[in-house]
Amino acid sequence: MKKVICIVGPTGSGKTRLSIELAKYLNTEIINGDSVSLYEKLDIGAAKVTPEQMQGIPHHLINHVQLNDNYTVFNFQQDVRSIIDNIDLPLIVGGSGLYIQSALYDYTFENQSDIIYPSLSEMIQVIQTKDPDAHIDLNNTRRIESAYRTIMSGQKRSVKKNKNVPLYDIFLIYLDMDRVILKTRLINRLDQMIGKGFIEETKALMMHDLNIIGYKEIQAYLRGLYTLKIAKEKIITATMRFAKRQKTWFLNQMQPHVYDALGQNLFEDILKDLKEFLGAKG
Repeated sequence: MKKVICIVGPTGSGKTRLSIELAKYLNTEIINGDSVSLYEKLDIGAAKVTPEQMQGIPHHLINHVQLNDNYTVFNFQQDVRSIIDNIDLPLIVGGSGLYIQSALYDYTFENQSDIIYPSLSEMIQVIQTKDPDAHIDLNNTRRIESAYRTIMSGQKRSVKKNKNVPLYDIFLIYLDMDRVILKTRLINRLDQMIGKGFIEETKALMMHDLNIIGYKEIQAYLRGLYTLKIAKEKIITATMRFAKRQKTWFLNQMQPHVYDALGQNLFEDILKDLKEFLGAKG
């Protein structure tokens, strides 16, 4: 079974810096596992890795699609698996749990091309009637459509099988951080992003309705819905909530190796465990 290394964790935990260090040490390439960094033009607000930060390390699936492209988790799954086939020791970096799981596990998607979607209320009614045990976010259109596709393909989302069966030998690094420290770092990081032109970047994208943490709050500020101070507070609150959900998801779904993101010997501790995982490699 092919070995794959992943680095996940909350925004601001140091995933990019660690990934570059590991990629240089292991002489490998990096695959983006962040759903926002897939898109062109979402740079500052996505804290997208810059060419300078890459330090010559090949990166895949950065600026991969345009904002108006219909790029799904299924597309990501297929793209990542194709890239993995061509890299000796792939290193996936990002925080988009479902995307990463779909690529690395036996996660099947239904054929979408033959499905005609009714209204949201009709889809919800079908889901609740045919699969009452399914738990989905009724405020999330994509999740509703996904559950509806599953049912229309003759399956039940609540009993969908194989999504927790790995296709690769995975070493998942989760960078953990105290929430008080994380919040402070996020506040400072947001101020830096605004200083680099985050507001101007968002203003140039006002023709797109960006339902992405950070961008949607700045768009609301630019539309006069609330002040910049309130927008910043909402971004931090939403980011912290998302980080909490991320941690719960990764701990429950993918059994990561958890490390203190600010640990004094972080790189050495990870290398020690990685060498055991890789055997003769490293």
